[in-house]
Amino acid sequence: MSDKVLIAVVIAVVVIVIAAVIAYFVVRMLRGSMKITLAKNGFSPGEKVTGSFTMKTRKEIEGKRLFAALVGKEVTERREGDRTRTDTREIYRDEQTLEEGKTYPAGNTSDYSFELNTPSEDGQGLPGSAVGQALDIGLDLLSGNRTDIRWTVEVRLDAKGVDLFDSRSVTINIS
Repeated sequence: MSDKVLIAVVIAVVVIVIAAVIAYFVVRMLRGSMKITLAKNGFSPGEKVTGSFTMKTRKEIEGKRLFAALVGKEVTERREGDRTRTDTREIYRDEQTLEEGKTYPAGNTSDYSFELNTPSEDGQGLPGSAVGQALDIGLDLLSGNRTDIRWTVEVRLDAKGVDLFDSRSVTINIS
């Protein structure tokens, strides 16, 4: 293959990927929207995360499950030569199912409230002991790796076709 053909193929693939991503968001927007409201964004261990959200449908949606979740993900950035590699794993999830198997009519606006549990002060619900976590942090510092726990509150209508979804970042002050 000549260089010109290869460049044309790469450009075509990039354009197709960008068009697919745009189409996904347009379809999701045309189906409806969700918007989370939280009283605050910072929480202590053992504290409840309370909030609400509004769901608006523009088209009829056949919902399988409507839920809210608090999700903790451990994100580790590793340096490998000149490159940085990022590994992510879910380490905590608390979900509250709000509705199951319901059809939402077009033009519907509904408000929902939720209450989610944060991990307890002693780290109950998180993998690894406090000593093991301290050792992991020490090894990460020595190796140049960086590990963070990122917390989000998510609401999702798991639906036939494209889901409706919203999320907000929160802070949980775990030592």
